[in-house]
Amino acid sequence: MDPTTGTSPALSVALAVLAVLLALTGFGIYTAFGPPSKRLTDPFDDHED
Repeated sequence: MDPTTGTSPALSVALAVLAVLLALTGFGIYTAFGPPSKRLTDPFDDHED
């Protein structure tokens, strides 16, 4: 731990992982429910019997 900053490297890594997780979750929600969702197709409708 660097005594000049007062934060541990583990906290920085945890915050970075949390930021990436939140970004990916936000992107997934945007893709599923936002404007890009109009281009999504339902694979079950594509293969009707």
